[in-house]
Amino acid sequence: MKFRSDPATHLRGSFAAMFTPFRDSGAVDHDSLCRMVEWQITSGSHGVTIGGSTGEPGAQSVEERAEAIRTVAAAVGDRVPFLAGTGTAQLPETLELTQAAFDAGVDASMIITPYYARPTQEALYQWYATIAREFPSMPFIIYNVPSRTAVDIAPETVGRLFRDFENIVGIKETTKDFEHFSRVLHVAGKDLLVWSGLELLCLPLMALGGVGFISALANIAPKASADMYNAWIAGDLETAQRIHYGVHPLVDLLFAETNPAPAKWLMAQRGLISSDYVRPPLIHPTEGGLVKINALLDAGKDYLTPVDATEVTA
Repeated sequence: MKFRSDPATHLRGSFAAMFTPFRDSGAVDHDSLCRMVEWQITSGSHGVTIGGSTGEPGAQSVEERAEAIRTVAAAVGDRVPFLAGTGTAQLPETLELTQAAFDAGVDASMIITPYYARPTQEALYQWYATIAREFPSMPFIIYNVPSRTAVDIAPETVGRLFRDFENIVGIKETTKDFEHFSRVLHVAGKDLLVWSGLELLCLPLMALGGVGFISALANIAPKASADMYNAWIAGDLETAQRIHYGVHPLVDLLFAETNPAPAKWLMAQRGLISSDYVRPPLIHPTEGGLVKINALLDAGKDYLTPVDATEVTA
């Protein structure tokens, strides 16, 4: 938890939005999860997350998610910041999972806007306010992903929460509405930490004042993702742009079928995880999907991060 006290300084860069590995039986594979953490750190990721949309949280119990958080916290060991997705559609579950993350020593908690119910902006304010009051020493990140939740938190609501609660420090924006990014930063101010959750908007967001990206791309290309951020910070726009365009095929690969099935298939093939199992209602990539995935893999292979078994031994 050494980064918890100063999120504005430490929660920056390329954070891997890790998927949750399962065994062929469907059980959470904690050994593979530890290998994933080690590979992310050795590959240059500035931080890791688990429990976001890529992690299949809706297909897991609260206890399964809490145990995965504890595994990642132990594997990270304060080497890089660790953000944990602890939101659900129910407030008691969200509080329970956030308590588990707090006790495990995570550096910040990422709370998704409550899905399915489509709450009003005032209801969203009350939702986040309740959680922030319950854990005054935990930094919180709002997770806005309207394509999955059917609700979009308005810039004005973000600004209000940021002003009212010191421990609400940032927002992960997973929306193709680039104007939304700008309005959030304009209303809340430059001290709000804003991350992109959409791979092809990671670099553009930096130009508006974003602090990094929480990206599924790092599941297969953590070095390229981290290098793009590092190049931008160093003022090397040419390199940052080269990587941005170079990873396009890999981004398309990730979403050739529903995320995270393609990434799991690829990383099982490469030996990082034991199985490419995804829980229902997701399925293994179809035959047609694998044709697309392999074509995109060939096009983007120069930006894949190698998997060295000697580097990922847990």
